[in-house]
This record gives sequence, C-alpha cells and structure tokens, in this order.
Amino acid sequence: MLLSGCNQPPPPPQMKPPAVTVAEPVVKQVVFNEDFTGTLASVASVDIRARVAGFLEKIDFQPSDNVKKGQLLFVIQQDEYQAALDKANAQQKAADAQLVDAQATLDRYTELLKKQAVTPQDVNDATAARDKAQAAVLGAKADVEQAQINMGYTTIKAPINGKISRNLVDVGNLVGSGENTLLTSIVTMDPIYVYFDASERLWLQALKKKRSPTDKDPLQVHVGLSDEEGYPHTGTIDFANNKIDPGTGTIQVRAVLENKEGYMYPGLYVRVRVYGDPIPNAVLVQDVSIGTDLAGKYLLIVGKDNIVEKRQVEIGQLDNGMRVILKGIKPGEKYIAEGIQRARPGRPVTITNKQAPAGQQAKGGQQQKNKPAQQKANPATGPKKTGATPSKPAAAPDQQQN
Repeated sequence: MLLSGCNQPPPPPQMKPPAVTVAEPVVKQVVFNEDFTGTLASVASVDIRARVAGFLEKIDFQPSDNVKKGQLLFVIQQDEYQAALDKANAQQKAADAQLVDAQATLDRYTELLKKQAVTPQDVNDATAARDKAQAAVLGAKADVEQAQINMGYTTIKAPINGKISRNLVDVGNLVGSGENTLLTSIVTMDPIYVYFDASERLWLQALKKKRSPTDKDPLQVHVGLSDEEGYPHTGTIDFANNKIDPGTGTIQVRAVLENKEGYMYPGLYVRVRVYGDPIPNAVLVQDVSIGTDLAGKYLLIVGKDNIVEKRQVEIGQLDNGMRVILKGIKPGEKYIAEGIQRARPGRPVTITNKQAPAGQQAKGGQQQKNKPAQQKANPATGPKKTGATPSKPAAAPDQQQN
C-alpha cells in the first residue's frame, strides 16, 4: 500500500491566466463634428430665350463673361417690328382724330337740341358715335403698347448679374419661330448655395440652439472643395426642408457661402462639416478595443484580482483612433487593449504591461501619465512614449504587474 501510494503521478500543472495588455481611458475635451457631402447650386439661374420670331442679327458678349444686369446680349431682326410699331402709332392718331370729330358733333347737336333744331334721337346717335371713337382710341393705344413690347423683345438684355454660358445659336439663324428658342443661360456665382442632407440628430440640436435665449447666432457650416485642405469656406444655414425623410433619417439643408473668387461652381460636390459644441472631460478609449455582440458595444474591464468583466458601453464620436465613451467606463479603470481574444469574462488574466493613455487631459493643461513597469526596471532606456495604438511590452512576457 505504501509502495503504490508513492508511485501516483503528480497533479497536472495549473494553467497560467492568459496575458493581456491593458490601458486606461483618456480624459480630454472633444468636439462632436458632423461631416456630410454637399452639392453647390447657384442662388439664381436664368435661361435666355427669344420671345419674338426673327433672324439673329447680333451677339454682344463673349462666352463665360461676367455680365451685369441690363447689359445687351442679343439683337433680333427689328425692321418688321419697327414697321408694326409705326403702323400702330398711325392708327392711334387716326383714332384720336375721329374722337375729336365725334365729340364736336355731339357738342353741336346738344346746342341744336335746345333750339329744337334736331331730335333727341340725333343727340343719342352722336353720343354713341363719340363713345365708339373713345373705345377706338383705347384699342389703338393697346396696339401701340403691344408693338412697343414686341420691339423691346428684339433687344435681349441680362436680367441678373452672373456668369454667362456660350451662345447656343449663331448670328443669321431664325429664332423664336414656333418656339421660344434657348439662346444662352446666366447663373449667379456670388453668393452660392450648398445643399446637403443633415442628420436628424444634428437638426434637433440646431433647433434646440435656436430656441435658446442665449444663443441666437445662425448655425454655421464649413465647406472644402475636393482639392482643398480642411474646410476653408464658411457659410450660414438659411433654409431647411419642411419634413425629415423617414427612410434615411435626414433633412435637406441649405447654406449660403461667399464666392468672391469664383472658384466654386454650381454642380460641384463639396465636403461639409458642422462643428458641434465642445464636451469637456470626455472619456475616450482605443477604438480597436471595443467589441460588438447582440446587446451592442462592450469593453472588457480588468477589475479586482485581475478578473475580467464584460461591460456594455455607449459610444460616441471617433477622434484620431480614440472612441468617445458616453456611458460604461470611468477614468482610472483598466480595459483590455490587446489580447481580447484570450480573455474570458469572469476569469483572471495576467497583465503584461500597463500602457499610458493615448492622450492628455485637455482641460486645464493637465497631462495624465502612466509609466509601464518595464520602464521602472530599466531606467536607462528612459520613458517610452505611447500613442492611441497599443504597443507590445519590451520586457519578458512573464513579468507581471497587478
């Protein structure tokens, strides 16, 4: 019995907890920015068409010119319309003469009626003739006005300031016959609109600011062209649609921008950014450390005795590889940055190194510092800087820090 007891195999070696790398949240001020894709559009756009029929006689601009309101653009054949105007003027003079004669006849008959030299019927006939002559004068004046309008249509002037396109019809072609021939178009360049679809959350925040008695400034947007760095152009929102698209959860919004240099053309796609209000003391973690399950986003927190806890979190904006955590973790707590696959909730882990937060306390200029244990063991190498992305420890993997 004693011999058999001595020959029992030794118990199997106990498994060492898996090695992980932990980090602490960064606390700093962040700003929630909203980025969109927008389209530029002109504030005013006019198609120039022929209103009367005739041969095009003159083009008085160069393609892509900047034209002023009232500037002459086209001249259409005028001789036919000038003749019609002269005829209308002549007919008006004849109608005026007939009215003078009819009024004189009526006045004479009225005096003769007092002497009973004419009958009342004669006076009535003279009155009707006078009224008919008055109507003829009014008709002649209308004909003159119509002839003047048609004559005015033979000279086409710019109705707005803006950049003009090329002429779509050359001199010598018949225009306006059977249709209002399109001759060219003009668009205003300064200012210019940018249309984009804003998120429902952004628009609710804008409405809240608008209702605030202390904040009456219009909501600003910042715009950048595809070949520009950042968002150098600033505008203000002046229009929003009257409903939100339930399919996309967005609302069409328009902002007005200055375009004095004329670089922004209608139809261009641009980048639009709306800056949010600063959030002081925001808590950020490395975005790669956040997991996803059916319940949403979560972090693996290392608590007392290095026991792993799976904690659901509410995330916010991404900021240079760091994700804002709106709810779920507090400053000073440790979360697993590397080795997430090896960790299991409710089980212990071995911390191989503790990384410094990838940032600084933005408020008050305070900097949060955490030195790895390996740096304490080897002071000759000096402190090692760490960023938002975790790095592997330089010391042996069996060196632990609790």
